[in-house]
Amino acid sequence: MRTIIALAALTAAMVPVPAQAATACPAPTRAELKGTDTDKPAKGGKALRGVRIRHLPKGFSHGTLTAAKRGGVTEYGYLWSDDRDTVDPAHRSLWVRVVCWPKASSLAQLGKLPVEVGAFTGGPKAVRLGGRQVLGQEGDGALGHGRYVGWVERKGVVVTVMASRPLVPELADLVRGIRL
Repeated sequence: MRTIIALAALTAAMVPVPAQAATACPAPTRAELKGTDTDKPAKGGKALRGVRIRHLPKGFSHGTLTAAKRGGVTEYGYLWSDDRDTVDPAHRSLWVRVVCWPKASSLAQLGKLPVEVGAFTGGPKAVRLGGRQVLGQEGDGALGHGRYVGWVERKGVVVTVMASRPLVPELADLVRGIRL
């Protein structure tokens, strides 16, 4: 009898997840697509709806939501920053972005990521970081100084992280702590 009750409880707990839920991509609301106000102070690890950032360095004074939708691709991110000038080597910034791109299914495809800012160019290399296989490269002029990485979280969902030089030592912890 206990076996039957335990089996019934286990079966009840095993509710199938609809395919749409498994592939759903955290996306901005219409209001978020329209406005990108600066938050002072910066929001914490729950700044992006549907994305949890478990390791968020201290010391950010402001943050900005970044969101765009064009050509069937939706980008949704948050940029944390301090008050230093962006050319100051001590400037701290962190940009975490989710790109909803239905064609994304492998790391090799990130070289063709259809975004205006943060495309993987200039010889990105696949490396293991924070328990994930990521594509990484040095930051360029548009992204600022530091390290830029990205991975396919699941089919159709890409995550990118740009960490300024002072945060590069924490990049593995940052990548490990991102959950969708």
